[in-house]
Amino acid sequence: MLTAPKFIFFTDFDGTITLQDSNDFLTDNIGYGTERRKAMNKECLEDRMTFAETFTDMMDSVTKPYNECIQYLVDNIKLDPHFAEFYEWAQANNVPVVVLSSGMEPIIKALLKTLIGPEAEKMQVLGNYVVPRDGKSIDEEGGWKIAYRHPESGFAHDKSVCLRQYSSLPEGERPTMFYAGDGVSDLSAARETDLLFAKKGRDLVTYCARENVPFTVFDDWSSILAKCKVIVGGKSTAQDAAKEGWEAYKSGQAGVPPAKETTK
Repeated sequence: MLTAPKFIFFTDFDGTITLQDSNDFLTDNIGYGTERRKAMNKECLEDRMTFAETFTDMMDSVTKPYNECIQYLVDNIKLDPHFAEFYEWAQANNVPVVVLSSGMEPIIKALLKTLIGPEAEKMQVLGNYVVPRDGKSIDEEGGWKIAYRHPESGFAHDKSVCLRQYSSLPEGERPTMFYAGDGVSDLSAARETDLLFAKKGRDLVTYCARENVPFTVFDDWSSILAKCKVIVGGKSTAQDAAKEGWEAYKSGQAGVPPAKETTK
């Protein structure tokens, strides 16, 4: 990989690189279940609770030993079938891929190694941590808890902090920044990049439309790869692509019903 890349691709992990959200999968199947988890997501999306509050609530409901949690996810979580092709293209075209996740780094690294292979070690992963509870080991029942990268932030891992390290660079040094995500953990990153890829039908589309954040919609990583090839190849711009998301949303093609416009 060459230095000083002109483009960098930042991405969420759960439900974006993978087909399932590993944290939701744990909560739904060996934690307190789907109904409460969805209720917590809604509380966050509607600004009644912070992401950190709702995510702590979810993870505290999962008490199995941590090594068993990792193996459970390795056995069940699947990769988006087009991500490996995207990652191969990115490496060949000097587009670093950086995972910014509100999940747990040990789980993400274990899943990437299993799903992609040794090449995954070249991918930078920034997430939250796992620590033992007092007097316990993480690999015993009820022995672990999540520790946040940015405990002072309601986002738990404030992805915008990392993104601003690049977005604040002077013109001529600043790379074009892409970001892909799907849900409430991506809200802190939504305004910080040149082109936000929001997964069709997910909460991030709703947020971007409500907050007037430019975005484009993706179904899977094949559509991300196609759009990146055009932009990196100089045949289009991130700004042009961002306009498409709003048009898709207004026409009902973004997978969520468009909000009704109010008249004054």
